[in-house]
Amino acid sequence: MTDDVKQSDTTVMVVDDVPTNRYAMGAVLRRAGHHVVPVASAGEALSELDVRLRAGALPDVALVDVGLPDMSGFELCRRVKSTPSTAALPVVHFSATAVDAKDRCRGLDAGADAFLPVPAEPREIQAVVHAAVRRGRRRTDAEALAHRLTLLSQAIITVQTARCLGELADAAAAGAARLTGTPAVVFVIGPDGEAHHGTSRSRLALSDASPHQAAARLITRIADRRAGVHSTVVPAPLWPTGLFRPGVQDDARLVLASAQEGRAQVCIATPASAAPSRGAGNCATSQDGPADDRRPFAAFPAERLAQATALAAEPLLMYQAERDVALTLQHSFLPQPHRLPHLPGVDLVVRYVPASRQTEIGGDFYAALPTRDGVLTAVGDVVGHSLDAATVMVEIRHALRAYCVEESDPRALAERLDRMLLHYHPEVTATVCLALLDPATGRVRIANAGHIPPVILRDGGRAEYVRVCGPLLGLALDRPEPVELVLRREDRLLMVTDGLIETRGVDLTASMEQLRTAAAGAPPGLDALCDTLLGCFGHDREDDIAMLALRLG
Repeated sequence: MTDDVKQSDTTVMVVDDVPTNRYAMGAVLRRAGHHVVPVASAGEALSELDVRLRAGALPDVALVDVGLPDMSGFELCRRVKSTPSTAALPVVHFSATAVDAKDRCRGLDAGADAFLPVPAEPREIQAVVHAAVRRGRRRTDAEALAHRLTLLSQAIITVQTARCLGELADAAAAGAARLTGTPAVVFVIGPDGEAHHGTSRSRLALSDASPHQAAARLITRIADRRAGVHSTVVPAPLWPTGLFRPGVQDDARLVLASAQEGRAQVCIATPASAAPSRGAGNCATSQDGPADDRRPFAAFPAERLAQATALAAEPLLMYQAERDVALTLQHSFLPQPHRLPHLPGVDLVVRYVPASRQTEIGGDFYAALPTRDGVLTAVGDVVGHSLDAATVMVEIRHALRAYCVEESDPRALAERLDRMLLHYHPEVTATVCLALLDPATGRVRIANAGHIPPVILRDGGRAEYVRVCGPLLGLALDRPEPVELVLRREDRLLMVTDGLIETRGVDLTASMEQLRTAAAGAPPGLDALCDTLLGCFGHDREDDIAMLALRLG
């Protein structure tokens, strides 16, 4: 905003109950190029302001006579200034009688911006109006700037807390719509060309995904992977119809940003022809080049938001890549049910459910291995959530496979795994439950290292936890003797990781009791048992789930 106020752009409301005075004041202002709205009373002025407020077209200044018949000009000013929607309207009092110091002070105390004694020279009237409008617009610009900064800060905070790329795009689109007052679509494009899009809630969702796909392909072609921000306008014939507003073909203003590493390309798209809503804080941006960083910080809100979104996308892309590697690692080394080894005399069912995509990968695992003394089963979990945890999980599982070639005792195996962790990963701990089953006799020996104990489901619907415990792996502590029991032909043994039942804020003991109750009420069979428990507990979990159930064949 410059100091120059274009008089042809200003509207002045003149409030005076004397028709000749309204005409004279209006004539002076019209000759200066102002639009004049004459009203005859305070009540009429308040009604006129209400109508214009609904239309989004308040006058730029109000000239108010002090001696109005229905309400003093001071009281009218006080009401205008006490209403948030009109508080920024500049008010200038004028009077031919109340012109001494106490009257001027009374007007200023009521919130007026100036006091004009009349009669006055036309040049003086024009100068007072000009100054009042200039101060009002500066105040409005400052409030709009503060509002833009608030909206921008809120949008950036929401973007920075997004847990996945889809959530990030939605948050950026909602923030862009609030900043510009127009519909917004945001695309986050990874280095492999995979695009995630989000839309502002104010826009009707498209049932067909092809417009988003077409827009993503167009953005990929014109995007510049160099770090920085630039903007451009795409003509309507090249931009998918209806992407902003159903059935409407819009030119699209694209703000493109790439972070320093250049992995993520972010595009904020808004209609180029749509006028922003009043008070939305939209600013004009460069259409063919980078934003001029010498301008104030909030001069380019969409550019700043795009830049923040690109920075937030970088770690999410890195995490997604790491998670994909960890999942591939797990899927490669955890045998699927159809690839489990043949174990004579034992029926075995396993389940593995990765955590939701918003959660880091864990180190859960299961194993079923033939040994010289029977079948060894194990379920365990490396403490922590990362690619490192998944890698250590693979090492533990391979070490267990190697150790059980010559050793089958669960306690001895737990001790060896403990020493292996201490030697190669002294900062890592893990839990594991090991069970050695002799299919000929049903005899089971169980050793536990900080894990949830197995559940025995007896004939008749009884379910109980095996009373077996021991310290975590990686602590170099003595291990108790294994617990022994006999598994009858109708019994089932269930082993799970805590990802199945652990819920933030809920005591694990209570969750374990819920698991025991659900297991006791499950239908017969191993598959039915696992499916029932997953149906009860396995929704939207923050940790991976590994589950193993067996019985004598």
